[in-house]
Amino acid sequence: MTLRDLPPVDVLAKQLTGIPRLVATEIARSSIDEARQAILEGRDADAATIAAVHASRLRRARFRPLINATGVLLHTNLGRAPVHDEAVAVTADAMRSYGNLEFDLDTGGRGGRGSYAQELLVALTGAEAAFIVNNNAAALLMTLAAIGKTGGVVVSRGELIEIGGSYRLPELMEASGARMVEVGTTNRTRIADYAAKAADANLLLKVHPSNYRVVGFTESATSDQLVELSQRVNVPYAYDVGSGLIDESSPWISGPPPGWLLGEPGVRQEVSRGTGLTMFSGDKLFGGPQAGIIVGSADLINRIRKHPLARAVRVPGPTLAALSVIAEMYLDGRTLEIPFWSMATNTYNALESRLEALINAGIGGTIIRSESLLGAGSVPGMSVPSPVLHVAGPADQLWTELLALEHPLVGRREAGRFLVDLRSVDPADDGLVVSTLRTAIALCQ
Repeated sequence: MTLRDLPPVDVLAKQLTGIPRLVATEIARSSIDEARQAILEGRDADAATIAAVHASRLRRARFRPLINATGVLLHTNLGRAPVHDEAVAVTADAMRSYGNLEFDLDTGGRGGRGSYAQELLVALTGAEAAFIVNNNAAALLMTLAAIGKTGGVVVSRGELIEIGGSYRLPELMEASGARMVEVGTTNRTRIADYAAKAADANLLLKVHPSNYRVVGFTESATSDQLVELSQRVNVPYAYDVGSGLIDESSPWISGPPPGWLLGEPGVRQEVSRGTGLTMFSGDKLFGGPQAGIIVGSADLINRIRKHPLARAVRVPGPTLAALSVIAEMYLDGRTLEIPFWSMATNTYNALESRLEALINAGIGGTIIRSESLLGAGSVPGMSVPSPVLHVAGPADQLWTELLALEHPLVGRREAGRFLVDLRSVDPADDGLVVSTLRTAIALCQ
């Protein structure tokens, strides 16, 4: 190709379908520039081919639903767990129409944002008050900024966590304006370590290690000990429990709590023992949309609510509507209908029967015993026994072909095998799984 062969920008832009016109024009312009530079350097280049690659990459970056057959129930990269259809419906209503987001229908005047959802959370957890922000990092940020800013925040060195996306607790604390007071060591922190620094502090902080475990020669101060110290020295105590297990006893599950929940702190238990503030995510074990939830003392919650940063991290109306539905389901005894809990409690035999149906539908493969992960920094290292289907065929090619389809399917690649785990798939989508796998298998032949 020569410089004379380069197409006009508008002609090339019209060939790029499925993306906004102005974006197509910009892609066309930059692709022509890229091709021109290559030609001047003596390399072969085709502007149309370059533009097609850029446009395809952009189209595929647009949000689209996919099938999560990884067996990771709270898959952060795939949007964590889906919410219940009733929550989806009220979210759509809140987005398509006006509503009483900050309007009191009794008085005709301004109402409190999120007041209904907060009342539900108070009833659900037994706390005096609740406050909702856009994620749990924001919940911790608000707690640090409003409660711990001037006098220091006492925290164990073993709890200075880093999680996905380069989130580091020390950096968040610095951003909040709070002064971090480290106590103890990486593996051992006693209540005496907190007590030595508590008198001059504004806040005692405990952070549950929701995405890692320190094992071996370890010790940590218990929440009961920190509550007692907080009350004795009159310094607030806050606990970031992370994943949002509402009740350690899991009363919605028949029999004792499953082994994968052992050691996970319950929000109700923290409120009951007198923890001043308990923070958790709305989109992990709680099973709702992305949100950060703070429950606890009315006085402390009010201080957070009035902080100038509160508006910057407030949650939108559709999220409040969806969160309310999930809280209602807990309160109405419908917890096992929440998608996360439905998936987590699905039986091995039921999953095996679904996989056998895939095989009977012509999907070649073998059922083997494996494990499903909870994911998203919840109950690290814990898994649920699950059968998986080892799909016959080249694992890497199957992976690639399945991702390239209009409705992608994401499975697992382990030891040269491509695995499908239906624990993280809605049974209503099993037919779609069959057609998707058939298409990919045919492309591999």
